[in-house]
Amino acid sequence: MKVEMKIDVHHLTRVEGHGNINIRVKDGKLVEAQWAVVETPRFFEAMLKGISYNMAPTLSSRICGICSISHTLASLRAVERAMKVNIPRAAKLLRLLAKHGETLQSHILHIFFLAAPDLFGVSSVIPLIKSHPEVAGLALRLKELANRICDLITGRTTHPVSLVVGGVSKVPEKKELETLKEEIIERLPDIQATVELFRTLSIPDFVRETEFVSLKGKRDYPWIGGELVSSDGVIKKEDDYLAMTNEYKEDFTTSKFTRLSRESFAVGALARFNNNYRFLPDRVKAAARKLNLQPVNYNPFMNNIAQVIECYHVMLEAIDILDKLLDNRLDRIRAGFRVKAGEGVGAVGAPRGILYHSYILNRKGVITKANCIIPTTQNNANIHHDMAALVQQSLKQNKNDMEITRLSEMLVRAYDPCISCSVH
Repeated sequence: MKVEMKIDVHHLTRVEGHGNINIRVKDGKLVEAQWAVVETPRFFEAMLKGISYNMAPTLSSRICGICSISHTLASLRAVERAMKVNIPRAAKLLRLLAKHGETLQSHILHIFFLAAPDLFGVSSVIPLIKSHPEVAGLALRLKELANRICDLITGRTTHPVSLVVGGVSKVPEKKELETLKEEIIERLPDIQATVELFRTLSIPDFVRETEFVSLKGKRDYPWIGGELVSSDGVIKKEDDYLAMTNEYKEDFTTSKFTRLSRESFAVGALARFNNNYRFLPDRVKAAARKLNLQPVNYNPFMNNIAQVIECYHVMLEAIDILDKLLDNRLDRIRAGFRVKAGEGVGAVGAPRGILYHSYILNRKGVITKANCIIPTTQNNANIHHDMAALVQQSLKQNKNDMEITRLSEMLVRAYDPCISCSVH
């Protein structure tokens, strides 16, 4: 059968930033399948150069309005490792709680408002508000809870103000923490209902074996710092992030690509799940089984299911963190330190995958060199190669151009890309 296709999606909707899909099929054969980022480069490193150590985390949070806490934490970790600052235990717990608030914020935003319309066969979340008001209710209640966590712990819903070098500048009253715990417990039926909802939705059947990169858990599911690991068995120190990312340029996209053991790799919720499944609590593992998600899963569309699972996990772990905070004194939340020269790397499990900040500081604590590698930068090559494989599979299944367009758009959205952040 002779098949000719020319698919141009400029620009893809329901993602952050601008990216294009370009597909060409001639005589039934795939000629081209491109995922092309077309954003103008943003010079994060130039922005940070010459900035004092104590301003870098605040400025870094402005890189992204969705992952502002992750950027702040990566920046803080880079500075603190450079100056050898050890933060108090209470501050570590508060930072992790803030991180969980952001993860819940971002994942709920994506799975309900950006990805769910594809699974319900509608163009946006707006029709769902009328056709499935219960779905909209779940989304709004869980998003409100996520915002509440960030507000209370960091001082604002986005762009945190209480996360500072050495720890945190302020801790909520224990009564406020008790109230937050009660609110999270009250919302657990909503995340359980979300699991049941996604059991009823059909996920595209597509597999391309790839490599998954994430932080490496030691005793817990990892979010802030530590070793780096790939599903192909590569393990690197946090400081060796450049050997894990291996950035390179392609002429059709303004965002760099990355690779490790194969032509590309994936980061994000599915990568974390595949590499650190054993650290999830039994209740969360049971939910994953309900959703047919078991490691190692190579279907990129299941990244959205992994996001659902991570929402459940961070809510349960947030309750545990709050118990620890309530059981201990909270009078030591910031460590003293001496400003000095040094070099440090901070790796954080941002919602979309590993985020790296790397700084060199002079003796006055001013950044003389910086590097930031964003999760979507690391995913772009995998999206690109996934797309070619998906189109080839679709051609064998005799899908038409409208079906291939829909699946290709869903594929990109499944990665939850933050395109504007990827063009450093």
